[in-house]
Amino acid sequence: MPQTGFAPAPPVVPSLQHWLPGAGRLNAAGALAVSADPGLAELATVLDQDLLELRGGPRTGAAPAVEVRLVLDEAFAPGLDPALPFAAELRGEAYRLEVSDAVTITAATPRGVFYGTRTLLQLLAGSAELPRGTAADWPNYPVRGFMLDVGRRYATPEFIRDCIRVLGWYKLNTFILHLNDNEIAKDTGRSWDTAQQAFRLASDNPALAGLAATDGVYTRADWDSFEDLAASHGMTLVPEIDAPAHSRSFIRWNPELGLDGGNSDMLDLSRPEATEVLKSVFDEFVPWFRGPAVHFGADEYTKAHEDVYRNYFNAMAAHLRGLGKAPVAWGSLTHMNGGAGTDPASGGDGYDRGVTICSWNNGWYGPNEAIADGYTIINTNDDLLYIVPLADYYHGETLDAVELFESWEPHVFADGQTVEPGHPQLRGAASALWNDLVLADYDEHLMYRLLKPTLGILAQKMWSGAPDGLGYAAFSERVEALGGWTGAEFVLAADQ
Repeated sequence: MPQTGFAPAPPVVPSLQHWLPGAGRLNAAGALAVSADPGLAELATVLDQDLLELRGGPRTGAAPAVEVRLVLDEAFAPGLDPALPFAAELRGEAYRLEVSDAVTITAATPRGVFYGTRTLLQLLAGSAELPRGTAADWPNYPVRGFMLDVGRRYATPEFIRDCIRVLGWYKLNTFILHLNDNEIAKDTGRSWDTAQQAFRLASDNPALAGLAATDGVYTRADWDSFEDLAASHGMTLVPEIDAPAHSRSFIRWNPELGLDGGNSDMLDLSRPEATEVLKSVFDEFVPWFRGPAVHFGADEYTKAHEDVYRNYFNAMAAHLRGLGKAPVAWGSLTHMNGGAGTDPASGGDGYDRGVTICSWNNGWYGPNEAIADGYTIINTNDDLLYIVPLADYYHGETLDAVELFESWEPHVFADGQTVEPGHPQLRGAASALWNDLVLADYDEHLMYRLLKPTLGILAQKMWSGAPDGLGYAAFSERVEALGGWTGAEFVLAADQ
């Protein structure tokens, strides 16, 4: 829980971990002159532009100019216990914000400085006067995320870039993009031949000709724009290419890869070429991806073929590591095998333990079992964190804001599966928006309206836990007051 000094901490979302108040307030109604250490020039430019947009243009007049200094100090440490899980990562996202006659933001990394600028902007969104004092701030968890399914429903590049800006506003740092998927044919009653499917990356490699979707794709230039924006907004992109289930786009492209003679959305893993083709897809696109991790899916495959599934899981994990990426997968091992078996690193014939598991469903692979098997996990619990627009299951509108505020933190899972707070194998959490209903009529604007009500709550709980002394109504008012400007362009324009 955040700790403060003798006066209430300034109202920002997420709340500050520590606030030591000073005397009085600094008049920031005039011009703000941003100066930056070497290595922070791009961030200074971002802050300058954000200040112009937030304040509706440059400020001049009687109010004196105020200097805003961005400082990079590799030795900066906010007092974190080095024994904490992921302490090095948490320190890299920490910052100090000092308000006296000037404003100084100090951190060990550009990402930490960026988060300090978000706090400054939120303070300016509420007032032209800044409270004097010093904030020391850091996250409780290194993964604070959101996943968007663009496989089943295309989202424009403009919307993707808006998501990066909005997530960064709330100091969320992980954006998972689910890049391929297909209609759930058993739910719509349509045949696999006519089922909607899509793979959203477009390469000019002739070997992959015909794989890309025809109703919307991301080119290398699009992806580079996402990575550039993410780098300047405290964000890591985690691309997901999902197989061996959810693979209708690969089967449409190469019917011989499909289980049951291609009448399926699952790859026939008894055919070695199916695994080799997916390796070649990763070979093509992993060079696009700048982040340290790549998600290879691996959920909801048929249990009848667990032996070849296990071989695929282990092969893809090793292949991604060979490409320089940390592998991530959805948890499926309870359903598939009753657990992970004996670690192959110890000579066993079980599942590779060097994979971060998104624990999404307790029946498929709950968090306690994954932890007992030795995995590092991310809380993506479906009961609590899944939105499926317009559906009558999970959350067809917004997530349950009151429940999230009153009862949820990243260590909380549904159905009694909650783990120890700050468990060393729990990296954090990510909510998700799944576009299962491919035949429904909606677009990115509805997606954003469903996301917006709980982003502030999720960010609060992932960064610093329950807000000190605030109830749900007061916290909601705070989010509403600070959420009018987030840097978003495309989605918010539709609400004007």
